This record gives sequence, C-alpha cells and structure tokens, in this order.
Amino acid sequence: MKRILSGIQPSGSLHLGNYFGMMKPSIALQDIGECFYFIADYHALTSVHDPETLRDHVRSVALDFLACGLDPARSCFFRQSDVPETTELAWILSPVTPMGLLERAHSYKDKVARGLDASHGLFTYPVLMAADILLYDSDAVPVGKDQKQHLEMTRDIAQKFNERYGETFKLPEPLIGGDTGTVPGTDGQKMSKSYGNTLEIFGDEKSLRKKVMSLVTDSTPVESPKPTENSTLLALYQLVASPDDYARMVTEFKSGGVGYGDFKKRLFEAVWETFAPMRKRRAELEREPSYVEFVLRKGADKARRVADGVLARVREAVGLR
Repeated sequence: MKRILSGIQPSGSLHLGNYFGMMKPSIALQDIGECFYFIADYHALTSVHDPETLRDHVRSVALDFLACGLDPARSCFFRQSDVPETTELAWILSPVTPMGLLERAHSYKDKVARGLDASHGLFTYPVLMAADILLYDSDAVPVGKDQKQHLEMTRDIAQKFNERYGETFKLPEPLIGGDTGTVPGTDGQKMSKSYGNTLEIFGDEKSLRKKVMSLVTDSTPVESPKPTENSTLLALYQLVASPDDYARMVTEFKSGGVGYGDFKKRLFEAVWETFAPMRKRRAELEREPSYVEFVLRKGADKARRVADGVLARVREAVGLR
C-alpha cells in the first residue's frame, strides 16, 4: 500500500478553497493508501507571530479536518511540531541543498511580493518541506499546480543526498488529484485569506450570506442572458450543487430572466446545506477537546516511530552517531 503524505497550514478559518483544494481530496485518499496528514505549525511560524493565535489556529484546523471526515483509524494525523525529528532532518538536508535551487522557488518570491518578511525561514521553506516528505518514506504526495515545484525540489534534494551518501531516500511521486482546479473567491481571484475574498465553511449564517451576496458580477440586466465563461458564481455553484441543479443554473444564465441576486441566494443555500452535517460534527468535537488532543498525540506517536527509523538511516549515512 502506498504511503501518502500531505500537510495543511493552520492559517485560520477553513474556506471553500481549502476544503475543495486540499481537504476533500485528502479525505478521499484514505480509501486507497496509508495516509500521513500533519498540521504544519513549524511552517506557520513564517507568517503567524502571535503564540496564542497559532495555538488557536492549530486547534481549529484539527477540528475542521476531523469534522470533514478524516478518520483517525485510517490515517495518521498529527502536529508537525510533535515530531522534532523533522527539524533535525531539515538541517541534515541543508548542506546538500544548492542556493540556486532555493533562489528559484516561486513561493518565496510570491510571498515576499505580498509583504511577508524575507526571512531565512521563508527562504529555506522548501528544505523543511522536503524533510516533511522524506522523513516518512513517502511514496506519493498530492500536489496542485502551486505545489508542484516544491515536490520537484524535494526530489532534487533527495537525489543530491543519495548521490553523495548512497541510496538513502525514496523519491516521492506526485499524486495528481481531481479536476477541481482553482477555487475562485468573491472577487474572482483565487480564494485566499491573503486576498480577503474567502467564503468560510464554519462561519455564522449571517456573515456567510453577506459574503455570498457580495460576489463580484457584471451589470447584465435581469432579463438578459448572462455570460457563463469565467463566471465565479457558476464555478462556486458547481462545487456544491447537484449536476441537475448546476445544469439548470447554466441554462438560466444563457436564457435570461433571472437576476444575479437570485443566483447568489441559490448559491448560499447550497453552501449552507452542503456543510450542515460537518458543522454539527464540529460542534460535537468542540465539546470534546481531550479527544482531539488524544487523536493528535496518538498520531504523533505513530509518526515518530516511522521518523526514528528513517532518521537513524540518515544519521548512519552521513556519519553521525
């Protein structure tokens, strides 16, 4: 059985982009492989600088993942920082990682351009990510377009290590997900907290309705046909509606006679109903904090057993005792 690894940053409230881009595909993978899923709190230190905020975000993403269907009996779910072997491996990988490789990282350039501090942590982010992946003898890593380069860098680092010290690491393969593509936000750009254009899954009804109704649309009159190409409203509705309901909305777009306000109300109702069972489960989990902590610690115990074996192999290869 393939070992599949993925991580999610604790960056605040779960939104549709997080769910359809990472969480839903990851939960589906529980049926086809041995899944290791971690909350990337080491990585979060590059952008979250308040300790209580970080702790809150970690708790929140743990609740989100479990509420949305992650099964601790079928997956190893843990906090990244509960496996300190991660940072030791990151340092051991650093001397074989070329500066030029890090300088070509798209993510670093994008984040600095968005205003994040150009720190050493942000610059060497791909090395820590390589440690995350290689520490568990991962066979496959789910990737989207924006993460593809990081996996390629991980493979490059592993190959350079193997060339210097002998065959030590597996070379993980990309696991290409479904065709969800980029989830658009309320302004039509990629949904992201950085852009302030998100639709939160577990927010209150009033604020979600307000955000859906604020979706940017054109000024086409009610009676006229609406353009379907690159429609944010249609793209979001397709994610949460049945195929028949989506087809009906497309038809009504093309024929005219229905205004954007009515379409937005329909989108809100579909989003609200889709996540109703998950909201209920999350509320139950919030009342059981000891259970959530138990799941994370049990996951970390399993992760460390695997990590210890891999790190022992690495230390032997480089000459550390």
